[in-house]
Amino acid sequence: MAQKPSIPKGTRDFSPVEVAKRESIFSIIKATFQTFGFQAIETPSFENSQTLMGKYGEEGDRLIFKILNSGDYLSKADATFLENKDSQKLTASISEKALRYDLTVPFARYVVQHQNEIEFPFKRYQIQPVWRADRPQKGRFREFYQCDADVVGSDSLWQEIDFVQLYDTVFTKLGLNGVTIKMNNRKILSGIAEIIDASDKLIDFTVALDKLDKIGKQGVTDEMIAKGISEEAIEKVAPLFDFTGTNQEKLNQLQQMLEASEEGTKGVEELRFIIDSIEALGLQSANLTLDVTLARGLNYYTGAIFEVAAPEGVQMGSIGGGGRYDDLTGIFGLKDMSGVGISFGLDRIYLVLEELNLFENLVLPRPDVLFINFGNDEALYATKAIRSLRDAGIKSELYPSAAKMKKQMMYANKRGIPFVVLVGEKEMETGTYTLKNMDKGEQTECKMDELLQVIINS
Repeated sequence: MAQKPSIPKGTRDFSPVEVAKRESIFSIIKATFQTFGFQAIETPSFENSQTLMGKYGEEGDRLIFKILNSGDYLSKADATFLENKDSQKLTASISEKALRYDLTVPFARYVVQHQNEIEFPFKRYQIQPVWRADRPQKGRFREFYQCDADVVGSDSLWQEIDFVQLYDTVFTKLGLNGVTIKMNNRKILSGIAEIIDASDKLIDFTVALDKLDKIGKQGVTDEMIAKGISEEAIEKVAPLFDFTGTNQEKLNQLQQMLEASEEGTKGVEELRFIIDSIEALGLQSANLTLDVTLARGLNYYTGAIFEVAAPEGVQMGSIGGGGRYDDLTGIFGLKDMSGVGISFGLDRIYLVLEELNLFENLVLPRPDVLFINFGNDEALYATKAIRSLRDAGIKSELYPSAAKMKKQMMYANKRGIPFVVLVGEKEMETGTYTLKNMDKGEQTECKMDELLQVIINS
């Protein structure tokens, strides 16, 4: 007995209904990107390993899917690595390519490789799948789509303001009202570490602080002490553990706390400019909040940091994120190319929309008209009409076989096809068509031009 086929863990098949739902999200994001002036690019699904490796840290490198070299890949492998089971060094000799881990590093490679063809500042968007050898769980897959937008070649804070509005526009169009756009600034985190004399432990400090909502004040304190941060230093930042109030009140508290740090003060000024501008412009449905515990991608971002949380009551990780990076292309030799970008988590957005029943009014792709098949002569007559309907932009279909009438009508009902056309000997002799409205149950005999008008005007 043949073994039942399966797919790898962390991947999925998508039904026509699911594809239609996903495409509805894609279309809104894509249209909004274009409205905001972004241009689309695409990069290969796999890159040279040297392009990807070492760009995401040790943990990220472990999650990159490697592709074995073609042919007898072991023939060029170092026998010593093989004998010693040194997987890291062996992999480098048998795999020269890898599936892309994200869209950001390939984008950096693209900018450097095509820098003489690009007009800066360069506004790009990219909607493509990425792969990570991660442990699958709810909202986390091994193959998933990223929807990224970036601007490189400009350090203007108006770009950050534009991205906040872009997030707000997309989620409003999706009907996902009440998302929270959290913002912080890397300079603020660096300034806090500086004033408590823990600059050398910036990563440890922020990683612990980032867990405040999960492990509480005592848990954060214990983790910081375990990482070698003194109790005196922790006492200085204790106000952050109860950091509440309006955005303006938080900015004022930070300004006082960081007045001795030049970098921290600059971070507060940058955030204040963005927040003041957004308050003046207003948002349609999203909430913008300063979250001093936000520290995503700390080794990567240099200024503003974004993270988007689903509406209150929906249990889901972040559904978007991004930030400012001052030297992304420096990893490939092009220095001082500042940029800022954001990403939409398509798969998590899908799950949130599903949970909130926001796909209810989605119209699935289907024909407008189904022609019943009574035999080859009738099918030929019907196919000539179908060609005319398709030329007029009307989605039309002939049932492929002369099955029982009941079966063909059930097919039309299940697919929600609004019109059915019946063509028999009588219609062929008179050059007419019998059109049935499936909702009303009404049948009318009509000529081709009448058939077109009824369907177009329906």
